[in-house]
Amino acid sequence: MRIIIGEGSCGIAAGALKVHKALEKAAEGKNIRIGITGCVGMCFLEPIVDIYDEEKLVKRLVKVSENDAQRIVCAAEKNDYSDIDDLVISKEDEEFLSLQTRIALRNCGITDPTAIDDYQKRGGYKALEKALSMSPEEVIEEIKASGLAGRGGAGFPTWYKWSAARKSESKTKYLICNADEGDPGAFMDRAVIESDPHALIEGMLIGAYAIGAAEMIVYVRAEYPLAIKRLEKAIKDAKEAGFIGENILESGFSCKMRIKSGAGAFVCGEETALIESLEGKRGMPRLKPPFPAQSGFKDEPSNINNVETFANVAWIIANGGKEFSKLGTENSKGTKVFALTGKVRKSGLVEVPMGMTLRDVIYKIGGGIKNGKKFKAVQLGGPSGGCIPEELLDTVIDYKALSETGAIMGSGGMVIMDEDTCMVGMSKFFLDFTAEESCGKCVHCRIGTKRMQEILTRMVNGEGREDDVLLLEELCKAIKDGALCGLGQTAPNPVLTTLKYFREEYDEHIFEHRCRAKECTELLTYSIDAEKCRGCTLCAKKCPAKAIEGEVKKPHIIDKEKCIRCGACSKVCRFGAVVVE
Repeated sequence: MRIIIGEGSCGIAAGALKVHKALEKAAEGKNIRIGITGCVGMCFLEPIVDIYDEEKLVKRLVKVSENDAQRIVCAAEKNDYSDIDDLVISKEDEEFLSLQTRIALRNCGITDPTAIDDYQKRGGYKALEKALSMSPEEVIEEIKASGLAGRGGAGFPTWYKWSAARKSESKTKYLICNADEGDPGAFMDRAVIESDPHALIEGMLIGAYAIGAAEMIVYVRAEYPLAIKRLEKAIKDAKEAGFIGENILESGFSCKMRIKSGAGAFVCGEETALIESLEGKRGMPRLKPPFPAQSGFKDEPSNINNVETFANVAWIIANGGKEFSKLGTENSKGTKVFALTGKVRKSGLVEVPMGMTLRDVIYKIGGGIKNGKKFKAVQLGGPSGGCIPEELLDTVIDYKALSETGAIMGSGGMVIMDEDTCMVGMSKFFLDFTAEESCGKCVHCRIGTKRMQEILTRMVNGEGREDDVLLLEELCKAIKDGALCGLGQTAPNPVLTTLKYFREEYDEHIFEHRCRAKECTELLTYSIDAEKCRGCTLCAKKCPAKAIEGEVKKPHIIDKEKCIRCGACSKVCRFGAVVVE
């Protein structure tokens, strides 16, 4: 028997390492092996422990603690799981995976990310072997037949970028993986590298062979230490197995691979800014053309795709491009990975075929909204994306369909908001991010995002002006038209979509000095309902501003001049006497 612990970052954060240690101690002297895997995607149920009989999954246990270790080992040893029924995953939660179609995530939560043998047992590196028996042009044609588009956000045809780099006349070419995942709420690339690093390596090797590159570079953000550690181990193992280096599989194809840790600048997710950073310069976008396929890293032809794109490549070569193209829509083929976060009941990694509706992802897979609250919006595409309201939840996941709503597919962040979310505050949150992350190279982005941030700050502070909305719209248009790179060009999207679908909230902030979601502190007023107040004095004791007065067993009063709107009184009142308006 084998007991496997999910040790992606989410599992470790939930206590998986303590569970692992306790299981090892409990299994001492018993015929039970303890191992690890990456993230299966069900982050809301971590730590997750799987019990295997050889290669067959016998039981999946969720929300496991170190105190459960002894009875888990005893149950596995006896092959009787009646004593751990309380830990077994429910049928409802099992639907989280059963409703998905997993290609990029096919090995995540199954294989040991630190063991190349485990990857090979599941067909790993067979696709590379097949690709090396084909011509580079045939490999590119297979990718073309698949319809695979770049999963980093732009959705540009992968084969076209590969073909352009292939045709560039130079003896030196580079293949680069963009793993500089910086969108708030996005963790797809991190999970793939942590859970299935060899899928990335194999996909990159196939891409390098197709374009004629002798060097591969993974540009990964330094804030992903576990991903970097596991990728370093995977590269070392792949070298020793002969998959990286000279004369790979005696094909005559040679390619080396290295990792570059990025400093965490969001703008380096833009491919030319990433190249500048690779060259040791400040990460700022270049003017295009020339495009990287003609003049990229060190002025040599370079191809850049993101982690998810490369994670699909080996599957496509192994199974055929036509099989991949059977999934999805006419405009968008295959599957897409999303990081489902926010006010959703089941948060985690989701991979679904293109063409599924947003409603199905949020309600069927994600289980709907937490705490019985009402759905308000879904933010797609991170700070470059837009907010989609409830009336558009039946929009299909498709590059064209999503762009028509004003949002974008992006790299795959999907942040769910409920009725308690202020859409003006949400716009400010994303503008705070993009204004901070602007590299400053072009005036429209550097100054324009700052002016938008200032306007939104006025609004949430109750100082909005009558012409602020018109000014916001003018700035959005100017920034989109004038910014140099994708960061600036898409920075206005959260504001434009919230203005389009939630305009009334902007008007309420400006003209009524009111926040319906009660999130904007400066727009709130606190008072005490005398009929409900029992005079327990608890609110007065907890008030840091000493703004509450009253005698014991008599109604209390809040001095609005002293009140700092911290909400402490509302949190401690047991009688619902504190009124927040």
